[in-house]
Amino acid sequence: MGRRNTENMTRIISFVNDFYRDNHRSPSARQVSAGTGIPFTTVRRTLHAMTESGEIDYDGETIVTEQVTKLSDETVQVGIIGSIACGELSLEEEAVEQIVPLPVALIGRGDFFLLHAKGDSMEGAGIDEGDLVLIRKQEEAHSGDIVAVYFEGKGNTLKRYKQEGNRTYLHPENPKYGDISMKGYKIQGVAVSVIKELQ
Repeated sequence: MGRRNTENMTRIISFVNDFYRDNHRSPSARQVSAGTGIPFTTVRRTLHAMTESGEIDYDGETIVTEQVTKLSDETVQVGIIGSIACGELSLEEEAVEQIVPLPVALIGRGDFFLLHAKGDSMEGAGIDEGDLVLIRKQEEAHSGDIVAVYFEGKGNTLKRYKQEGNRTYLHPENPKYGDISMKGYKIQGVAVSVIKELQ
C-alpha cells in the first residue's frame, strides 16, 4: 500500500469521526471529498478498499468507523416533542421537533423524550419556562415523582405525583396553583432531568 493511500485513509477516518461527533450522523462520500480535498472517486474507492480489509463498514451511504461505533453506543437518541404545561392544562400537537443525542453515562438506557416546559407551576422544583425536561416513558409512578400526565380531552401537564391514603393528586410546586385531582388521566412518563439554558 502506497504512502498516498495510507494518508488518504487516515484523513478520511479522521474526517468521518469528527463529522459524526459534530453532527451525530455519518457524512456522505461527497461530504468527505469536500471536507478532505480528496477527489470523490478516490474517496469512494478508498472507502470500498477499507471495507474489504475490515477497517470500516461502508454500505454505499453510511460510513462506520470503530470510533463512530463507540460514540453511537455511548449515546441515546432522544426526540424533542413539543411543550408541556407547567401551569394550566394545555393541548399540544405531538411532533418531533429535533433529535438530540444524550450520554448514556448521564441518563442511563431506556425510552426517553424531551419537552419544553411552559409556565411557572414547577419553579419550586427548579423547572422554569423554556427548560427542556427529560422524561422516561412509563405508565406508573411513585408518590413524589414529577410526572408528565395527559388528561383526556383537556391536555397535558407536568406536576408532582402524590398519593396519600386513598387520595391521588397532582401537586404544583408553586403556591399560586392548586392541586389537581387525578381523574381520567394517563401517566406518560417520569421526569428524570432538566436541561437549562444559562442566562
